Amino acid sequence: MAALFTGKVLMANREEDEVETERELSRALDNKVLLLYFGSGQCPRCRRFSRLLKDFFLRLTDEFYVERASQVVLVYVSRDETEQQQRAFLRSMPRRWLAVPFGDAFKRELELRFAVSEVPAVVVLKPNGEVIVGNAVEEIQRVGPACFRNWQEAAELVDRNFRLAEDFDEQSRRSVTDPFRRLKYKVDKKKTAMKGREEEGEEA
Repeated sequence: MAALFTGKVLMANREEDEVETERELSRALDNKVLLLYFGSGQCPRCRRFSRLLKDFFLRLTDEFYVERASQVVLVYVSRDETEQQQRAFLRSMPRRWLAVPFGDAFKRELELRFAVSEVPAVVVLKPNGEVIVGNAVEEIQRVGPACFRNWQEAAELVDRNFRLAEDFDEQSRRSVTDPFRRLKYKVDKKKTAMKGREEEGEEA
C-alpha cells in the first residue's frame, strides 16, 4: 500500500506531523485495509456522514471499544476550500486519521485514479492497492463496523485477530451480577461434586 504514496507526504495527525519516508509510510499503511475518504467540512452531506464515519472508525480502533485496534487506516482527501477549513475539520476527527496535505496535487491524482466525482466517497483498498469497494458510503451507513469483517477477508490480512464493538455491546447487555452468579454456580457445583464423593466413600 505504501507504493501508492511513494514520494508523497501525508499528515500524520492533528499536530500535522509528516509521514513521508518510505519506512514510515510502510509502517503506517502495510498489512492494513486502507480507506480513502474524499470529503469536505463545508458540505452538509459530508458533515452528516463524517460524524458516522468518525464513530465507525473509533469502534474499530479505539481501546474504549476494542481490546486491539483493527488493521485499518484512513486517509482524508479533502475538497476543503482553505487550509484552515481542512485543519478545523481534522481537529474534530480521530487523531489516528492521516491526510493528504492541503493544496497537494496528489489529491487530484487520487480522484482521477479512483473515479471520484462527488463527495462524500470512501474507497476501500487492499494492502496491495486493489479496490475492494469503489464507494463504501452506503455500506457504512447501512451495516456499520460489521462491514469491516468482509473487507478484512477480502484483503487477506496476515493477522486476523480483532474484536468489534458488538462483542462489547453483547457483554454490556448482561446483568452486572452475572459474573458473581457464574462464580456462585461454579462453587455450588464444586460443593455438590465433593458431597457426592463423600457419600460414595461412606457407602464403600
